[in-house]
Amino acid sequence: MRKFSVCIVGGGSTFTLGFLKSFVRMREQFPLKKLVLFDIDKERQDIIGKFGEILFNEKFPELEFVYTTDVKEAYEGMDFVFMQMRAGGLPMRAKDEHIPLSMGMVGQETCGAGGMAYGLRSVVDMIKAVHDIREFAPAAWILNYSNPAAIVAEALRREFPNDKRILNICDQPENVVRSCSRLLGVDWETLDPVYFGLNHYGWFTHIYDINTGEDLLPKIKDLISQNGFLPQDAEQRDPSWLDTYGMVETLMKDYPEFLPNTYNQYYLYPEYKASHLNPDFTRADEVMAGREKRVFTECKEVIAAGTLGDKFDDISDAHAEMMINVAEAIAYNKNNRHILIVENNGAINNMQDDAMVEVVCELGTNGPRPMRVGNIPQFNLGLLVNQVSCEKLIADAYFEKSYQKALEAFTLNRMINDGKKARKILDALIEANKGMWPDLK
Repeated sequence: MRKFSVCIVGGGSTFTLGFLKSFVRMREQFPLKKLVLFDIDKERQDIIGKFGEILFNEKFPELEFVYTTDVKEAYEGMDFVFMQMRAGGLPMRAKDEHIPLSMGMVGQETCGAGGMAYGLRSVVDMIKAVHDIREFAPAAWILNYSNPAAIVAEALRREFPNDKRILNICDQPENVVRSCSRLLGVDWETLDPVYFGLNHYGWFTHIYDINTGEDLLPKIKDLISQNGFLPQDAEQRDPSWLDTYGMVETLMKDYPEFLPNTYNQYYLYPEYKASHLNPDFTRADEVMAGREKRVFTECKEVIAAGTLGDKFDDISDAHAEMMINVAEAIAYNKNNRHILIVENNGAINNMQDDAMVEVVCELGTNGPRPMRVGNIPQFNLGLLVNQVSCEKLIADAYFEKSYQKALEAFTLNRMINDGKKARKILDALIEANKGMWPDLK
């Protein structure tokens, strides 16, 4: 069986530890020859890398493992490049969240003003990274799950229109499916969803039992109304995530036709969310105080001991497993189903063809084949067209270096929805992002 070479961009991320462990657990189904971590932050990545050396020495000794800050060493000879960049790091994420909240607007890493701020930073770094990858690995599959995935996907579509080996992915729809399996008490892989939307903004119209063909969505709706909604891995989640999933019950009461993506709450209840988010302790602060400390403490303990000890477990890491399964589908031409971000081209019949939509696709060696969902209801269409316009205008702002296009994007966004507010928050974010955004004129 062929073995593959993989690079993870963002090797110092708190998510990398889950990938390292998952590559060990999944070594039979997706065998690796070489794994490279790449990050511009050497000090941060070194801690993850030293943990990886101990992990693989004990659990996967035949794997060639490297961590580097050199682009040539990172990308040359790679079959797959997993992109988990965080432009500006967690401190800039905190600004994306704190600054809008200080003005009474939603502060969130992918939605609203914070999402657009992060989007402009991410596009700058992602486009440079893809050009670097293509210099050293012209045939590698680039699997991008860097946020905000919708804005990044739109910019990459424009910058690399003929590159068919860039795939944009988010794990949140799959997380919702996995959470439904917890509610139903079944294996999540027995569920066959039908989904439409944009990244972090969509709906499940059906969730079928693959064995019987029964649509389980009515049963899921009843269970949510009776028991609420928890993530599949609720015991491992921070409080903000439990609250995020908890809001699904409210969304289902108000808009009962479809099962929503958890992020829909920011678009449908922006004033409520802004008033209930803590402007002094946002999700970024929670990550820095929680997951970041846990991950780096675990790494440092293993490094100090020189051995894994009891630091390797069999707990599933849904995020890492999903990305490895995506690579596996391409590598072995499995043509199984994944929810992916693709150019619309009729997948959602009554939306513009060049929108980057999120739908179920069959995925194999030749890339994704989207499954059509037909026309969507006017309510959902109106919401999505509004957001597509925001995302396209932010991409325009990047490529044209246009303040006006950025202002139009901010004005349209449902979490701002006011021209004077839009100018105020845009100007504040321009100041906060000096040197990381294009110079908007």
